[in-house]
Amino acid sequence: MGDEVRIVEDNVDATEAWNGPLFDVWMEFREILTGGVCGHGEHALALEPPREGDRVLDIGCGLGDTTVRLAQQVGAGGHAHGVDVAPRMIKTAVDEAAEAGIHNVTFATCDVESATFQDTFDYAFSRMGTMFFARPVAALRNVREALAPGGRLNMVVWRRKLDNEFLHRAELVVAEYLEEPEDYDAPRCGPGPFSMANADTVTDVLRAAGYENIRLGRVDLPYKVGDDLEQAVAMNLAIGPAAEVLRLWGDRVDELRPKIAADLRAALADYVVTGGAVFASSSTWIVTAAAPR
Repeated sequence: MGDEVRIVEDNVDATEAWNGPLFDVWMEFREILTGGVCGHGEHALALEPPREGDRVLDIGCGLGDTTVRLAQQVGAGGHAHGVDVAPRMIKTAVDEAAEAGIHNVTFATCDVESATFQDTFDYAFSRMGTMFFARPVAALRNVREALAPGGRLNMVVWRRKLDNEFLHRAELVVAEYLEEPEDYDAPRCGPGPFSMANADTVTDVLRAAGYENIRLGRVDLPYKVGDDLEQAVAMNLAIGPAAEVLRLWGDRVDELRPKIAADLRAALADYVVTGGAVFASSSTWIVTAAAPR
């Protein structure tokens, strides 16, 4: 019973985090954050695209740019439905799709871990939207049950920290000063961006959720961390593993923040390129699977 209560609490935490402070951060750094992962999403769509006329589910759609991209790919005869746990994300997605005149999309606030989808889909996609599930097997089983027989899943997840060093360096800098606090009031974002970094773990989760034909392919791409070093530092202090620790401590560690920022500035300086922008390497898994026929 205790574990069940904790799972529910964790999911409530993640909802509050993505609908609250992380929504604000995402809006502030939207161009950098979306631009950094866009190439990985495009690789996934090139590897395993939806078909024209498909009914598509976009898992963890955020602000809806992937949902709109999917709607373009399936054409007027298809439909893309984006779901996210954060109502503010969904409201922004709805407003922007309407403003752009995209008609073959819909959006809904939805906790995929507990959802029963009324519609059936031919294809499910997620760009960085499945790593934050407290119960990934339950969530991905719900997606699989919403897929038509033979329906396809295509998701992008971060690989290991060592292959995404710009995030890991920030984490190591903060770890020199702070461990995660035992007591905190801020909501957590969920298991974190690297919860599906291990290929065996992802495969086991998908098998337990009832998928077959599971494949993982590695994609390495440059990632723009900031237009300049100051933006790169600010972003890493606002979102990601390092930022999560700072957010949990809140104003109790305000005196350390200038020191941490200075150390992080030095740690990211290696990535500054000609012109002043900050680029680092990034690595993801493109994970494909299918619902049984």
